[in-house]
Amino acid sequence: MASATAIASPDGSRPDVRPEPRQPDAPRRVSRWRFWSRGSRLGRLIVGLNLIGLAVLISGALVLNEIRRGLVEARLDSLSLQGELIGQIMAEAATQGEPTPYLQADRAARILQLLHVPRSQRVRLYDTQGRLLADSYVVDDRVEWQVLPPARKRGEAGPSFRLQDADADPAVIDKARKALAEEWREAILGESVRNTRIAENGDTVVSVSIPIQRVKAVLGVLTLEAGDVDEIIAAERRALIPFALIAIAVTLLSSVLLYALVARPMLRLAEAADRVRLNRSRAIRLPDLARRQDEIGDLSRSLEEMTDTLSTRMDAIERFAADVAHEIRNPLTSIRSAVETLEIVPDGPGREKLLGILKQDVGRLDRLIGDISNASRLDAELSRESFKRFDLTRLLTDILSIYDAARKPGEARVSLIAPEGETVIAGQEGPLGQVVRNLIDNARSFSPPDGEVRVTVVQEKGRVLVEVEDDGPGIPADNLETVFERFYTARPKGAAFGGNSGLGLSIARQITLAHGGSLMAHNRTDDTGRVVGARFELSLPAGRS
Repeated sequence: MASATAIASPDGSRPDVRPEPRQPDAPRRVSRWRFWSRGSRLGRLIVGLNLIGLAVLISGALVLNEIRRGLVEARLDSLSLQGELIGQIMAEAATQGEPTPYLQADRAARILQLLHVPRSQRVRLYDTQGRLLADSYVVDDRVEWQVLPPARKRGEAGPSFRLQDADADPAVIDKARKALAEEWREAILGESVRNTRIAENGDTVVSVSIPIQRVKAVLGVLTLEAGDVDEIIAAERRALIPFALIAIAVTLLSSVLLYALVARPMLRLAEAADRVRLNRSRAIRLPDLARRQDEIGDLSRSLEEMTDTLSTRMDAIERFAADVAHEIRNPLTSIRSAVETLEIVPDGPGREKLLGILKQDVGRLDRLIGDISNASRLDAELSRESFKRFDLTRLLTDILSIYDAARKPGEARVSLIAPEGETVIAGQEGPLGQVVRNLIDNARSFSPPDGEVRVTVVQEKGRVLVEVEDDGPGIPADNLETVFERFYTARPKGAAFGGNSGLGLSIARQITLAHGGSLMAHNRTDDTGRVVGARFELSLPAGRS
């Protein structure tokens, strides 16, 4: 039937149209700043694995640091408790004198000998002048010992052995003695002192200095120190090793997973794209990646859909080119035949008839080329501008006013039936106006002289329906879909040959699909079932006003 609109190609394949504005399968747009809230599984995996490794190491360090601090504090508390107890005993049993008390060194030494002092601790007693009165190492006759190196054969050179005693490093000894003297000076003032310092052998010790008092007089200073701090620190460092190993293992695992889940699939996608480019394939096929429910799976599916769309577009272009070549060949063949005949036909009616045919074919060729140009530019024009909301009733009123102004005697008039108020839709006003004009032109071409083409607007739930009806002969039942094919024409008897290119309805459907709508053709029948005209139904999604 009629001239103008757009649909599927003759072989039933999908028409070459721009995808409608994104609904459920719209382009995936993920903000780089909001990937977490958008459900980025791969992003969570990458960040989570790296944070886990770091958190394990930091947690281990913090926990062990707290343990170290707690152990040192506990050691100081223990030494303080022991020192206060020993100081009380010495204040009662090793001091005498009235009214001026003094500290008896021999009794203090015997008290230290009677008390059990662990090997990891050292107790020293100083008088008010800083002189050493008693030392648990001396009282216990303790001798420091060290394992000798293996014996050497006669004449064999080897590493010399030197005891690591206090004489080994005078600087360390001097520093240790100064620290001990400073601690004694603070304690002799009557306040207990807790400290961590370096001993004369270079080890780190925790130390407590407690003044020995009788009534309020300070008679001496009792110093307790424990030299197992280095062992505690070494044990802490050894305890940190499992945490460090776990952190390293998590980091290595994250690296392997990142390679397996990101780098390697990306390489496979790049190789597949190269195969498409080099081997001139039409599509990428990686089913195992397409099944993944993360960004790589999205990328694989998007590439497959993109290449499928490009393949479909290329097929449509090839079919369109073949159809164009076929349609252009007909008027060119007619023109060539007329030109060849014109050379042998003498002047007269025959020659005038041939000239008329040439003019008709040239006009037909001009219309065909114009419609082909419009159809080829349609995709670019639809993608160039964004959709905007506008009043469809106002657009239809403007279009019908143009038809009324240009109507000639005998031509069908066009009427509009629309609801009151605005009928808002979202789309491109120019292309949708072309759809309506194509439908009206098609209906007028099939209407009887002085007939009527009725345009009706109906608002449904979420949709706007535009119906264009005529009183023509209708459409053959088996051509209700064929009328939307490119270059299809079926004109009534008596219509001028070549007056239509057969692209109007194809273009109309193409624009409609790009707007997320539908365009269908139906026959109008009376009560007896006789066809009394055709009706085209244009359905578009409604826009919120």
